[in-house]
Amino acid sequence: MFDLEAVQAAVRAAGLDGWLLYDFRGSNVLAQRVCDLEAKKLSRRWFYYVPADGLPLKLVHAIEPAALDHLPGTTKTVYRRWQDLETGVGELVIGAKRVAMEYSPRNANPYIGRADAGTVELVKSYRVEIVPSGDLIQQFEATWDADQEKSHFEAAGHCRDAYDVAFDFIASEIRARGSVTEAAVQARIMSHFADRGMVTYSPPIVGVGPHSGDPHYETTAASNAPVVPGSWVLIDLWAKMNRPRAVYADYTRVAYVGADVPEQYVTVFNIVAAGRDAGIAKVKAAFAAGEPLLGWEVDAATREVIEKAGYGDQFTHRTGHNIGQEVHGNGAHMDGLETREDRRVIPRTCFSIEPGIYLQEFGVRSEVDVYVDAAGSVHVTGGEPQTAVHTIIV
Repeated sequence: MFDLEAVQAAVRAAGLDGWLLYDFRGSNVLAQRVCDLEAKKLSRRWFYYVPADGLPLKLVHAIEPAALDHLPGTTKTVYRRWQDLETGVGELVIGAKRVAMEYSPRNANPYIGRADAGTVELVKSYRVEIVPSGDLIQQFEATWDADQEKSHFEAAGHCRDAYDVAFDFIASEIRARGSVTEAAVQARIMSHFADRGMVTYSPPIVGVGPHSGDPHYETTAASNAPVVPGSWVLIDLWAKMNRPRAVYADYTRVAYVGADVPEQYVTVFNIVAAGRDAGIAKVKAAFAAGEPLLGWEVDAATREVIEKAGYGDQFTHRTGHNIGQEVHGNGAHMDGLETREDRRVIPRTCFSIEPGIYLQEFGVRSEVDVYVDAAGSVHVTGGEPQTAVHTIIV
C-alpha cells in the first residue's frame, strides 16, 4: 500500500523537491513495487511524480489510462503521441530543482540504476538535477514488514536444518557406498526445502575440493565430483517460504569428511571467520551507538582482516548483499570492492556477510544473514555462526 505521507516525509528529509517514478514494461522493478504495479504488467511508459508537498501527478498512455488510478493524486495527463509524452514529463517537474530517480551516476551502482539514460536526459532537459533514489528505494521497497520478517526467520530455521540433513546424508551415503556426488547432495537439500514448503530460484552450491574455490560454482554432468573420505566440502544454500512476498534466507558453511581437519583448512577458515565477525561487530557497534553506517564500511571492516592476513587478492567479491524477495535484494549491499555502496544500512533490512578466500586447491566462505529490526537491534539469523570446520565422521 502506497503511503503518501511517509514518502513525502522521506523526500523532504532528503532535501529534494520530488521523486519521479518511471517504468516501461518492467524495466524498473523498483518503481513497480513502490507503486504496487508488479501484477499489472503494463505495456506503455508511465510516470508518477511525488512532490515534497502537495498531491502527486500522473502521466499515462491512452491505452492504459487507469494504470495509476489506485495511487494518490487526482491530476492525470493522458498522452498518445511521443511529443505529448515529452511535454507531459516537463509539466510534471515544473518548478522542481532536485528530483530523485532510479539513477546512478556513471552506473556506479547498477542495482538502483533502473531509469534508462534517454529518460534521464529528457528530465534533465527541463533544468532538473537528478539525484539517486537509493535510500528512498530502501525505505519503501527493501524494508520488511512483520509478515516478511516472520517468513525470514522461518526460512532461516529450515536452512540451518538443511546443513544437518546434508552432512548426515553425506555420512550415510559414504558409509553405504563409499562416496556420494555433488548432485546427489544438491537433490537431498532441494527435497528438504520442498518438504518444508520452500522455494528457491536455483539449486544450492555444493563444491568439493577445487570446486569450492569457485565462488559461483555450478555442478554439471561433466563436473559432478564425488565426496569421499578426506574431501573438503562447501555448501551455499538459499530459499524462502512459498508464499506471496516472502523473503530469502541465505547461508554458507564448510565441512571436512574425517575426524582430523588438516591445518591448511583450519588456518584459512579461521581467517575467514574472523573477517565475518569483524563485519558483524561493525554493524552492532554502529547501531548500539546510534551512528549512521554505510554499506562500504561493513565491507572495509571485513576486508581489512583478510588483507592483513595476506589473502586480500583471494577475496574476490563484495562482503555481502541485501536480501529481500530476491536473494540479492534492492537495499544496501556490503560492498566497497565491486561498487562503493554509499547507501545507509537502515532498520528493517537484511543482508549477508559472507567473506571468502578462494585458492586453487580449495575455497572457504562463511556466510550469515544479519537483520536489523525496527528498533535497531541487530540479529544474526540462521543459528550461531560457524566457529570451526564441521567434521563429517564416516
